[in-house]
Amino acid sequence: MLKRLMLVAGITIALGACSADRTVSSNRHLQPIPSETVALMQRNGMAPDDPIMMRIFKKEAELEIWKEGPDGRYAHLKTYPICRWSGQLGPKQREGDRQAPEGFYTVTPDLMNPNSAYYLSFNLGYPNRFDREHGRTGKHLMVHGSCTSAGCFAMTDETVAEIYAIAREAFAGGQRGFQVQSFPFRMTPKNLAQKRYDENIAFWHNLKEGHDHFKVTQSPPQVEVCNGRYSFNTQGCAPTDERVTQAVAERRNRDEARIAQLIERGTPAVRLVYQDGASHPSFQDQAVAFASATDASQLSRRAQRLGQVSRPDAIAAGPRTIPVGSDGQPLESSTATAFAHRQTPAPSAPSAARSAEAGDGGVTSVTREDAAPTRPLHQRLFGNLFSRDRLSGEEQTQPEAAETPTPPQRGAHMLNGAQPLTPHGDARYTSFR
Repeated sequence: MLKRLMLVAGITIALGACSADRTVSSNRHLQPIPSETVALMQRNGMAPDDPIMMRIFKKEAELEIWKEGPDGRYAHLKTYPICRWSGQLGPKQREGDRQAPEGFYTVTPDLMNPNSAYYLSFNLGYPNRFDREHGRTGKHLMVHGSCTSAGCFAMTDETVAEIYAIAREAFAGGQRGFQVQSFPFRMTPKNLAQKRYDENIAFWHNLKEGHDHFKVTQSPPQVEVCNGRYSFNTQGCAPTDERVTQAVAERRNRDEARIAQLIERGTPAVRLVYQDGASHPSFQDQAVAFASATDASQLSRRAQRLGQVSRPDAIAAGPRTIPVGSDGQPLESSTATAFAHRQTPAPSAPSAARSAEAGDGGVTSVTREDAAPTRPLHQRLFGNLFSRDRLSGEEQTQPEAAETPTPPQRGAHMLNGAQPLTPHGDARYTSFR
């Protein structure tokens, strides 16, 4: 017991030291894991201090926590709705583009921020080795409280407090860093078939390799960067377990056959276009109310649960589904134009069915229109809708000590990608360097 108390104290000091220019002004970072969540762990044979990993899905606006079980394999614990992410589907490219990152990251104790102006936060560790090799820039990409984002994943204060507590206890148990896997969407054949002409599709298939390694092994994959790509469960870019490699290849082949089948059956190639990111459907009504508020007092009442909300109009609008051709550009037809302005149906809230899907991966055997006639039709129809240059803004920087944190709301291992490796080019990635 004494050893554990000393370890908890050491972790607390480490977390408090991540921002040397500030002092801890509250004990919100020491809130216990809710009793209901502890009971859920116990029912699954898990302890609060067992290791964790996280998965994030932008399109579905969900963050999952997985926890190591008594057999050493990771099992799904809980899924949390994301209150806000900004930008579009696709990786972060440069500082100021408002993109939330996609890739494989490691969160260590020094990246935990108990003094955030957004209640609590932790830094994802962007840019990682892969990002740096591709010339990507940016800083302070966080998971934090309050429903505002400029490149971060924002949760409600209540939710981020629970996530923070789960991570804190895992560190107290001896975990040196937990993996965060950030995806554009759930890596299903249907999603990949629909996005087959997206400029990021090669990168997304590379992310799916890591997704599949986790599904096969039920353990966070070891990550390297080889020839400009993520490489999983390798050492010096060579596979460490041929049985795992074979199982992953079999899974990939099944999914690719399914993708081909969906395309043959007429699944359209589309692109989801957001005004500026999205929110989980469970926050949609509140966001619409926030956007329609007409005075300060009304705004305050409607924002009580969400705290700060960035671009509520963008949340209320939802994404547009736009059919695209093999060049990735919008189809130039009146039918496509009409379709583009239909709002995409919102995904369902987290459910028992979603939780079951999350845990299905056991080991497999082993605008405005411009009248100038010189512009292409798709630009006259959609303006600069498909240009990343239309996005602006900076990531949320570390808040100053003088800022007042949003009050708590009520209601409602290790990743090796950072190891230095000799960079190599890969023609498949020239489109997003």
